[in-house]
Amino acid sequence: MEHIERESMEFDVVIVGAGPAGLSAAIKIRQLAIENNLSDLSVCVVEKGSEVGAHILSGALLEPRALNELIPDWKEQGAPVTIPVTEDQTHFLLSETKSQLVPYWMVPKSMHNKGNYVISLGNVVRWLGQKAEELEVSIFPGFAAAEVLYHEDGTVKGILTGDMGVGKNGEPTANFTPGYELHAKYTLFAEGCRGHLGKRLIAQFNLDKDVDTQHYGIGIKELWEIDPAKHKAGLAMHGAGWPLSETASSGGWWLYHGENNQVSLGMIVDLSYENPYMFPFMEMQRWKTHPLIKQYLEGGKRISYGARAVVKGGYNSLPKLTFPGGCLIGDDAGFLNFAKIKGSHTAMKSGMLCGEAVFEAIQAGVEKGGDLGYARLTEGEDFFVKELTSYTEKYEQSWLREELYQARNFGPAMHKFGQWMGGAFNFIDQNVFRIPFTLHDLAPDFNQLKTVDQVSFKPNYPKPDGKITFDRLSSVFISNTVHEENQPAHLQLIDPAIPIEVNLPKWDEPAQRYCPAGVYEVMENDDGSKRFQINAANCVHCKTCDIKDPSQNITWVTPEGGGGPNYPNM
Repeated sequence: MEHIERESMEFDVVIVGAGPAGLSAAIKIRQLAIENNLSDLSVCVVEKGSEVGAHILSGALLEPRALNELIPDWKEQGAPVTIPVTEDQTHFLLSETKSQLVPYWMVPKSMHNKGNYVISLGNVVRWLGQKAEELEVSIFPGFAAAEVLYHEDGTVKGILTGDMGVGKNGEPTANFTPGYELHAKYTLFAEGCRGHLGKRLIAQFNLDKDVDTQHYGIGIKELWEIDPAKHKAGLAMHGAGWPLSETASSGGWWLYHGENNQVSLGMIVDLSYENPYMFPFMEMQRWKTHPLIKQYLEGGKRISYGARAVVKGGYNSLPKLTFPGGCLIGDDAGFLNFAKIKGSHTAMKSGMLCGEAVFEAIQAGVEKGGDLGYARLTEGEDFFVKELTSYTEKYEQSWLREELYQARNFGPAMHKFGQWMGGAFNFIDQNVFRIPFTLHDLAPDFNQLKTVDQVSFKPNYPKPDGKITFDRLSSVFISNTVHEENQPAHLQLIDPAIPIEVNLPKWDEPAQRYCPAGVYEVMENDDGSKRFQINAANCVHCKTCDIKDPSQNITWVTPEGGGGPNYPNM
């Protein structure tokens, strides 16, 4: 496209992503600004979803520690956090029909859930959005952050929101609206797991040069309304074993009884799996046929579906958190505590710590003579520090760092030793004494797949019955996923030939299976040759393809703002 004149908007702080981390940072900054008579300090949050919470997907159990700190009277203020965990069960599925309840004393303490709550993280985030707006945070849903903007000296200047109304050919349509430049003193990136701008910033500033490789899982979730006679509000169930054990894949499952006779259930499959024929979506469907799970679902109705990559490298894989002009917070950095299978409280705390550092830097700059509002006179630029190293210092002195450090061996132990020996290691590490050394897992998830000639076991996935088990297309339908059809592809191939010429013969093109939305298909042409088809309209923005493709040939970029899933109370 030709050069486009764009409008710019100026703020003190711009935050990319209205999730737990981004909104907690915004709330903390505005709380401090009001308390310290800097109420003109401006904060803007951009959110690619059609509304706050539209793209939020999590189990979820909430440990309220960070929420207690951020909004101590959250109960009185009506937070949708009302179902305490009343019973905590861990099961090992031995086969397709047998299971073993794990004695509570054998479960790692990090997985105990006394004092936690069964929640819809989407609804909690919507409530946090309301609290932020009450503090005069400007929230712009439906605006995707498409590019990072830089000053001439290389420091981050802000972000560019995506153009609207661009056709598949890359040219403006009659509905074209140019994106906005949003400028700020500090830009905080809170895009969640595998944020597409966070990924670029990590590479741009070499933020991961001194840490372990990041690791991921794919989380696949359903929300069901079940028979009231079977519903047990506050029951939290976790487990592992079958069916993933058949392909020697690691991961686990959950089933939480929430409010209104609803249960949240799903499976997390580690993306370090080796068998190219393993099909995470169908593993989750097959898991639901186990009697332990099926007993709750029979006679019920599936009401929503979604999927999202999960960042699980933890302490060992945390990148440098700051760079000139901005910071990474939440799962854009990787703050999830996989030993607890929880990331909401840790994401919130990272946002709060960063918010404190941002406010203190702006306050100090104003006291030196700098202005609120973005406009900086050349002679005034030195009033504000370029890199918020104080955020890292606050993290290092916080319970967040202590919690992640204590869990640093959990994932590497499971990967190195398997579920039985890894579980025993983690029981000792979490319950008996802290093991005084650190395990490392340095192999990237994408290069773990064996080639088809190296595998002998090919799982058999029965046809879905439409009652307990379902196919991907009917699942995507109830995720309310919508994209403008006439727009450039947001799933980009570096080399279009690789799927058929490399991935298909070596790994039977695993994108056909690892995608939980049926985006990628291998089709046959009239002459018998194969072609790779991308159904981008199905994409639920899970980012698995960006992570697991063994040739690292797929790049996920943001589609037009407002596109993607529209999750209700997920």
